[in-house]
Amino acid sequence: MAIYLDPPLWPAHDTHFSHLVSDTSLAELHAFAAAAGIPDRAFDGDHYDVPERRFDDLVAAGAIPVEARVLVRKLIASGLRIPARQRSKSLKLPLLNRWESIMPGHDALFLDLLDRWGEEHRKYHGRTHLLAVLEALDLLTEPADPPRTVLLAAWFHDAVYRGVAGQDEEESARLAEDRLADAGLPPADIEEVARLVRLTSDHRPDPGDDDGALLCDADLSVLGGEPEPYARYVAAVREDYAHIGDADFAAGRAAVVRQLLELDPLFHSERARELWLDAARRNLQGELA
Repeated sequence: MAIYLDPPLWPAHDTHFSHLVSDTSLAELHAFAAAAGIPDRAFDGDHYDVPERRFDDLVAAGAIPVEARVLVRKLIASGLRIPARQRSKSLKLPLLNRWESIMPGHDALFLDLLDRWGEEHRKYHGRTHLLAVLEALDLLTEPADPPRTVLLAAWFHDAVYRGVAGQDEEESARLAEDRLADAGLPPADIEEVARLVRLTSDHRPDPGDDDGALLCDADLSVLGGEPEPYARYVAAVREDYAHIGDADFAAGRAAVVRQLLELDPLFHSERARELWLDAARRNLQGELA
């Protein structure tokens, strides 16, 4: 059992805040917080928000300081992580922190992508999905960081979303080519990001395409969720296609589910198969039935 604390990176109320989490139980977390004099109102579902001035004394009290990404991984592994869809707070700050780690100084591009991912018509294919893919990439590559081109492809892979399979991915890839060229990325990197974005149209990377497999596995990680999160995912997809009648949606969705079940492999890396394959097959077969 351990308590973890990330750096005070999150700006609010004229200071910066850290997150305090347990890798085992909320009871342990609440006991530590109470002993440290952290008020109940600082608790946010799976962590406490603590101001920068408390950082040193919390470490002295036994909290283990770790990088923000390490803290998220610990929280996910503990099973205590609350899915982003269930949170009332904006995802702007956690997404900004991740963006700054790969594209510092490109605030305008970040805000453009954030707006795109936050469009009103998106229910599943929104900021929650983006964050989930980025977190899945963390899990698949730990303790290393995911390649920068893969991370950028995750940011762009549904940047254009109108619910038109194939066309959305192509337009997203073209958007990546334009915007990343404006940002001054090397042409080879831009070409690779666009290639990876296009792969998410069918999730069929070639053998040996490790980066393509990594992105495709992360994009499909939602399939391997527990029954309740999977049911929320299916409901959100239905909302994305609210303009389509029930019969047509059912037929189209059944075709998509069959295509996913026919993917061999469904997940490409050993780590992804360990994390999600069995549950994904159960979820897909149950939905089709």
